[in-house]
Amino acid sequence: MMFSATTILSYICIANFVIGPVSCFLQSDLRRNPRAFAVSATTRLHLSDGGEQGMPTSPPPRRAGRRSTVDRVRRPPPNRGPMSSTSRSSRNATSSASRRKQQRAPHQFDHTKADARPFLDDPAAYVKHQRSNADAPCYTFPEEGEDVSEKTTIIPDGSHFVSVSLDEVFPGLDFSHKFCSTKEFRDALRSSMREDVFDSTPAYAGMSEKARKMLLLPDSSLQGSWNCKQGIVGAADNNDEGGEKLRMGKLTGVLKKYLGENGPTGDEFMETIGKLCGSKPSTHWIDIVGITDRKISHSWHQDTGRSPGGDTRTVLLGFPAEDNYDGVGVFSHGVKLMCERVATEDHPPNEPIIYPGLDVDDKYIVKPKFAEGSEIIMFRDIDSLHSAPDVAYRASVMRFM
Repeated sequence: MMFSATTILSYICIANFVIGPVSCFLQSDLRRNPRAFAVSATTRLHLSDGGEQGMPTSPPPRRAGRRSTVDRVRRPPPNRGPMSSTSRSSRNATSSASRRKQQRAPHQFDHTKADARPFLDDPAAYVKHQRSNADAPCYTFPEEGEDVSEKTTIIPDGSHFVSVSLDEVFPGLDFSHKFCSTKEFRDALRSSMREDVFDSTPAYAGMSEKARKMLLLPDSSLQGSWNCKQGIVGAADNNDEGGEKLRMGKLTGVLKKYLGENGPTGDEFMETIGKLCGSKPSTHWIDIVGITDRKISHSWHQDTGRSPGGDTRTVLLGFPAEDNYDGVGVFSHGVKLMCERVATEDHPPNEPIIYPGLDVDDKYIVKPKFAEGSEIIMFRDIDSLHSAPDVAYRASVMRFM
C-alpha cells in the first residue's frame, strides 16, 4: 500500500503530538524517581522507512554477547502499584525513622540520657565543695598484710606529694603571681609551648597544615619531649641574642613579653622544670586536657611503676581554668601508698600499671590543691597511685617525666 506525501506528513505530526507529551512526562518522572526508569542505553525508537504494509522494520541485529532491553518487558515488583507523592513521603519518613532507630547506641535503650552522659552544668561549683584531703592516711593493699616493714621500703610521711611554686624555680620574676592572675599569659605560654614542641618533634614532621591545626587545638592533648639539649628538628630556625640555637622560639617570645628581658628562654624554662624530675628521667612531656564537662570514675594506675634513679619523679604543671584559682580539679588525684610499689622486672618499660576495678575509699584519696605558690606538684611513681580527677576543672595539666 502506498501513502502520499501528505498522509506521511500527517502521521509524523500525529506522532510528534502523542510522543512529545509522553516524553515530557517521562522526563518529569525520571527527575523525581530515576530508579523507576532504568532504560538501557542501547534502546532506540525505530521509525518505518516504508516496509511492507507500512509496518516498521525490525531493529538492527544485536551484537553477539550483548543483551538488549528492547524485547525485555520491565515488570513492577509484586504487590506494588503506582505510588502517590503522599505515600512516597510517608514511606521515606518511615525508612528514615527506622535508620535512626538502628543507629542509636545500645546503652541508650537501657538508660536515660542523664545516666548515660552525666554532664555537669557547673564543674566549678562541684569542685569547690571538694576538700584536698592532704592528710589522708596511707593505703595498704590487702595482700601486703599488717606487718609490711619486713617486706618492702616504707615511704616517709609527707614525701608523697610535694608542692613547688614557679617563684622557687624562677626567682626574682614574680612568676607565680603573673601566671596565676593573667589568663592571657597562661594561654600564650601554653599555646607557644605546644607549637614549639609540635614543630620540633620528628614524629610530627611531614604532617599537613590541616593535621597540624587539629592537633594544636586547645582542647586536644599533645605529647613530645621536654629535652632541648639534643639535636631537635627546627631548632636552627631560632636563635637567642648570644647566637645559641633555640628549640622553643615562640615560648621564648612569650616569656620575654610577660616577664621582661630577665625572663628565661623557652629552652631554659623547659629544661629547668624538667630537672625537677631528678636523675635518669625519660624526658617525656605531655599536655593533658582530659574530660572537663562531666563526672567520671577514678581509674587508678601507675605511669611506669619505676623510679630508675631512686629520686626520679613525675612533675605536674597546672593550668587553671580561671584567674586567681585556689582549689582542686587541676592536678591528678592520688592515693598515698604505705610501701613502695615497684613494677616487676618483666613489665614493659614506660607502660602503665593498671588496677582495674580497684575501689578506694574516699578517705584515702588526695586531691592536690592548685593555688598561687603551688603551681607545680611532684611525686615518685612508686609512692602512689593516681587517676584523672573525678571532676576536672582546668585548661590542662602538663606532665614532665
